[in-house]
Amino acid sequence: MKENARVLVVDDEPMVCISLANWLKEENYFVKYVNDGQAAIETMKQEAWDIVLLDYKMPGMDGLDVLRHIKEIAPQTVVLMMTAYASIANSVQAMKEGAFDYVVKPLDVEELTLMLNKIVERQQLIAENLLLRKHLTERHKYENIIGKSPAMQKVFELIRTVADTSATLLVTGETGTGKEMVARAVHATSSRRYGPFIAVSCSALPETLLESELFGYEKGAFTGADRMRKGRFELAHGGTLFLDEIGDISMKTQVKLLRVLQERSFSRLGGTEEIDVDVRLITATNQNLVRLVEEGHFRSDLFYRLNVVNLHLPPLRERKDDIPLLAEHFMEKFNIEFNKKFNRIERKALEMMVGYYWPGNVRELENVIERAIVIDQGPEIKAKHLPFYTCETPLTGDEPLALEDVEKEHIRKVLQQNQWNVSRAAKVLDIDRTTLHKKIQKFGIGK
Repeated sequence: MKENARVLVVDDEPMVCISLANWLKEENYFVKYVNDGQAAIETMKQEAWDIVLLDYKMPGMDGLDVLRHIKEIAPQTVVLMMTAYASIANSVQAMKEGAFDYVVKPLDVEELTLMLNKIVERQQLIAENLLLRKHLTERHKYENIIGKSPAMQKVFELIRTVADTSATLLVTGETGTGKEMVARAVHATSSRRYGPFIAVSCSALPETLLESELFGYEKGAFTGADRMRKGRFELAHGGTLFLDEIGDISMKTQVKLLRVLQERSFSRLGGTEEIDVDVRLITATNQNLVRLVEEGHFRSDLFYRLNVVNLHLPPLRERKDDIPLLAEHFMEKFNIEFNKKFNRIERKALEMMVGYYWPGNVRELENVIERAIVIDQGPEIKAKHLPFYTCETPLTGDEPLALEDVEKEHIRKVLQQNQWNVSRAAKVLDIDRTTLHKKIQKFGIGK
């Protein structure tokens, strides 16, 4: 509606401002006017405006400079340049810089009315599309997990089925598929939702530290233990304990974990007192535990205890229908985080995202959208903003590569891009240094 459209008039001639403001008010627009560029910039910072009528030629800061500031402050605001015949060429330049159009002085009121009406209709359509996309995302969202694909609908159904039981859950899937989010969703929809949710990354800690982290320790249990400390099992009492990368724990810790599952009690390191716990255990891994059992690296009795219910998360390349939804979701998330106004994704960019192999899965997609929003002002995410846009041989789902080959090549490229600095590469890959070192050794990756 017009009465909801806010118009800012910027002109150094007071009579132009007053007459325009009066006419726009009669047309049911909300109007404010200022007489110089600096005042316009300050007004833009303080209030939101749908349309700015901006004079090109003003003393001090000209219209082109003001336009650049407006596009930095509010990229979605529509700017109409007002110009004399002699500076039409300059107004065309302004359009290249982001102005929507230009009108020639003396202003033709009927022409301006038609132009403003079209702008308002266009903005309403954009707002409706944003609302529609938001509703679409909400409809395919379950406890912050997004997916409309049949594979993800099965995941949601299984979460609903097992959430309010006491069954131990093993979540499997590649790195970046959202295993911790599933664990949090199970906790949030269970009767334990008012209890604590404690998450531990088993691969991030060496064996000695992991044991004390899980079970706690008594004062004097080892050098440096100057006080009693509760472990994660104790802290999770009445709630849920999530152990990520369970395939990385040592045989010694596996024995202690099995005992807790059997007895529902444990003792702290250096202690003799048995502590009873009521904890729902959810574990996760990106490894093949069956194979680890066969190779003798994982206890079969513990595996059967953990694998009461198995929930497998499909990789992103097997749920391509979800990529547009996820991209929209992350775009909205980072708009808020970085105060940006992106509202669409270029068709070519979306096609590239759908065709990409995504070795890092949803986490990699999130990082790609974050990067695109950080490096540009919008309002559109373009193909050139994607990190794999310039790759000579981008990975696609059609390539006859085994998953381990893809992962190995991806890690090697990231290491090269970061001059073989493991800490920086681990940060880019969104994994800890210990996990990256293990993968480097596993794949035999060298300079």
